Amino acid sequence: MKLLIVLAWRNLWRYPRRTTIILLAIALGVWSMLSFSAFMRGMMEQYVNNAIQNFIGHIQIHAHGYHDDPVIDHRMSPPNDNVLKILQQNDIKAWAMRVRVPAVVSSERESTGVTLMGIDPVQEQNLSFITETVFEGRHLTGIDDKGIILGRKLVERLETRLGKRVVVMSQHQNNEVAERGFRIIGIFEAKMEETETQFAFIGRQVAQKMLGMQDTLSEISVLSEDRDNLEHLQQNLQNAAPELDVQSWQTLSPIIKMMVSVFDGFLLIWYLVVFIAMAFGLVNTLLMAVFERTREIGLFQALGMKPRWIVGQVLFESSFLLAIGLVIGNLMTWATLAMTTNGLDFSQWAAGYEMAGLSSMIYLTLTFSDFMISNILVISLGLIASFYPAWRAARYVPVEAITRT
Repeated sequence: MKLLIVLAWRNLWRYPRRTTIILLAIALGVWSMLSFSAFMRGMMEQYVNNAIQNFIGHIQIHAHGYHDDPVIDHRMSPPNDNVLKILQQNDIKAWAMRVRVPAVVSSERESTGVTLMGIDPVQEQNLSFITETVFEGRHLTGIDDKGIILGRKLVERLETRLGKRVVVMSQHQNNEVAERGFRIIGIFEAKMEETETQFAFIGRQVAQKMLGMQDTLSEISVLSEDRDNLEHLQQNLQNAAPELDVQSWQTLSPIIKMMVSVFDGFLLIWYLVVFIAMAFGLVNTLLMAVFERTREIGLFQALGMKPRWIVGQVLFESSFLLAIGLVIGNLMTWATLAMTTNGLDFSQWAAGYEMAGLSSMIYLTLTFSDFMISNILVISLGLIASFYPAWRAARYVPVEAITRT
């Protein structure tokens, strides 16, 4: 074994230029695998997190029928003691009770439809985007704050500004029109312009009073520590409140789940495409090395080297190439991630990114599973691809190999 390793290492550097070229090809292939994976993973994570922070959360609790018709008629009572006990567990990161109904907001010049959100600003911390995006004015101070917060684009559409009054109209629980005037106390700026025109925020208690809801709610949103393992939490909440509808974010927004699957499938296809390109170079290099050492291999066989040892020698050469290429490629990926810690700015294509549910700043994210999958794929499939040149070398007849010129 020691002799095979020494021979493989020396043979590898007989032609340093060729070895360097194939090492560079492997390193670039690994770098492209991991860097593109980090870019795609960053896009996917941003897409999912943007959707979750856009008032979806990990789990939502509603009255039955709310998803089909999110109006005031489909409201629910405050959470009972069993639900509250679950929501206060350590694996719950945040949760909030909300009033969420369709409404119309009007200024002195324009009117437009919005989703009216009655929130508790304390509960919304770490749960939704609104607590960190007010860039002009102030945030709501509590559930009884009588001001309203609008998005930057919505303010422009209504041709109004901070400090001006707007009128909000929605449906009262008695099926009458509920109408109330609010002063704009804050303007928020979201990652997507669509969000800025979709929501209007007031205090939850103010919304309940305006709509005649007493203490009833439209929804309860829950943020867990682990977004991918929600079955147990969802089942516990459903058991605690069987009269309510408990759904996870995968069900509430199935397009997000579909996009995650598409991203994962695309990454696997990319891995295979890059590997196939690397495999051709690797097999070609080893075949050339075997062809150039035909007489040497025949001499080794005549001296008693067994065919399986020749196979082992060629596979050791392949292993060295793959291992060194992986190390260089991983270091290049690490350097790329280090240089892009502040994200990649695609603001010149912001409109297109927003249509896809993304913001113009992409942060590269490389998971341990992506790192392991790409490295194991290169090593394992690389050795499989190298078996053909090794098999060809082991098939030489000693006399024919020695006499070949």
